[in-house]
Amino acid sequence: MDQDVLIALAAGFGGMLGWGLADFFAKKTIDAIGDVVSLVWAHVFGTMAFVAIALYQLAVRRQEIGIPHDLETWALLALFGVLQAAVYLFVYRGFGKGQLALLNPMFACFSGLTAVISIVGFGETASAPRVVALGFVFIGILLISLDVQALRSRRISFSHIPGLKEVALATVLAAFWTAFWGKFVGGQDWLSYALFMYTFMTLTLLVVSKVQRVSLAVGKRDAWKFLVLIGLCETVAYLAISIGYSETSLISVVALLSGAFSLPTIVLARAFLKERTTLIQAVGSVTVVLGIVLLPL
Repeated sequence: MDQDVLIALAAGFGGMLGWGLADFFAKKTIDAIGDVVSLVWAHVFGTMAFVAIALYQLAVRRQEIGIPHDLETWALLALFGVLQAAVYLFVYRGFGKGQLALLNPMFACFSGLTAVISIVGFGETASAPRVVALGFVFIGILLISLDVQALRSRRISFSHIPGLKEVALATVLAAFWTAFWGKFVGGQDWLSYALFMYTFMTLTLLVVSKVQRVSLAVGKRDAWKFLVLIGLCETVAYLAISIGYSETSLISVVALLSGAFSLPTIVLARAFLKERTTLIQAVGSVTVVLGIVLLPL
């Protein structure tokens, strides 16, 4: 198997599992303590995990952590952090206003948009078989995100969809963020860049919580363990995709595979929360797996 493809697959799987697990654990906290509080504390713990990994690299492995020396790089790292925080805030605000059955498939499109930007805009090399395999993954992601039963409900109104603007903006931001982050990290110190970007994202969320006067008190003791787990899983996801973007040029593969984070989420929800998987979600899961199998070929 081509080394670029192998790295991209590993990075994509890391992002998929990291974000999928984070979403699964978020089910335990968001309804209980709120989305902003969950976001802030999860990212605080994620930042702590990043710092611990960096210290391990320095103290144990004796490897230097690259520190940017120019203002432009610092400004871009801060910008990426702020924009990614905005993606989270817009998504959760939109989901809070509207029907998840309509909005979730829309947000799931961001990985496909990223692949298009990378292949068409950045000139990423993609053979016809690889495009077909990526197409299977993308279609599978959309099917997994659909909730047909809710769409058939009379409560769904297509004439006016609350939360549409927020989720549409988050989708576009996420697509361009992912594509440009891939180009920005390419060939750079992936740990350093991911650490500083994630730290800026956490600081942005803290500032937003203060501006909105959101109390960061966590009323339920059981929520702490899930907040820690969300932070750790997010760290895994961002490290994985940053390694992939730094070490391979296949941004589309990493983006689409990591964008299939709903797959591990629904598997875990079915196994541990006894949530039902619809037929169309099962078909979508199989379609994603088929696309993954075809990618190396």
